[in-house]
Amino acid sequence: MTVPTMGVTVLDCPDPRALAEFYGNVLDWRVEGEGDWVELTGPNGRRLAFQKSEGYQPPRWPSTEMPQQFHLDLDVPRDQLDAAERRVLGLGATLLEGDDGKRDFRVYADPAGHPFCLCAC
Repeated sequence: MTVPTMGVTVLDCPDPRALAEFYGNVLDWRVEGEGDWVELTGPNGRRLAFQKSEGYQPPRWPSTEMPQQFHLDLDVPRDQLDAAERRVLGLGATLLEGDDGKRDFRVYADPAGHPFCLCAC
């Protein structure tokens, strides 16, 4: 066994519960916790956590003034990409860049401003 192993991935944000609920709805994962640290638990023990950050400033994509530093790629079957887009937009995401039929991914911002992609698989 390799040491260390990958643990939880954590995103800073102004409201951990709200952002956890957004991704919980997107991924259909269970939201656990309150306060300054809230986690999602998914299949096979996968975890995604949200940590309160006072003075949080969202990245400005694709600018390098306030770079993204980190983003999530979420895989979606190609024939369900449009439906997945409608779903994330309905949950509060913002489209930053569509695929214009030439790429296999679309870029969004979550409600706290973190970029994430829906990627056709």
